[in-house]
Amino acid sequence: MSLADHACIPCRGGVPPLAHARAQELLADLGGGWRINAEGHLENLYPFANFVDAMAFAQRIADVAEAENHHPDLTVRWGACGVEVWTHKISGLTESDFFLAAKIQRLSDAQAK
Repeated sequence: MSLADHACIPCRGGVPPLAHARAQELLADLGGGWRINAEGHLENLYPFANFVDAMAFAQRIADVAEAENHHPDLTVRWGACGVEVWTHKISGLTESDFFLAAKIQRLSDAQAK
C-alpha cells in the first residue's frame, strides 16, 4: 500500500511530531521533489506553463484536501503552484501529512501522463 492510499487521520493535538528519522523514511518513500523545509514542514513547488494551469492544479488539491479534511497552504503564481503541508495543532509533521503529500503527488503524476 502506498502512502497515497492511506486516509488522513485528524490530529487532536497533544502528540509529539514525528521523530526526525521516521520523517526522513517517509520523505524517501514520498519522492517527487518533496523536501522538509527549515520550519519542519513538507513542501514542493510544481511548475506549470501558465497561471491557469497552476490554478487548476490548486483546485484539484483543494478537492482532495476537503475530502481528507487536511488542508495545506497553497501559493499560486504564474507558472507554479507551491504546496506546504504540516499539522498545525502540533506545529510539526505527522504521518497524515505524508499521506496528503502523496495524494498531491499522485495528482501531479497523473497530470504528467
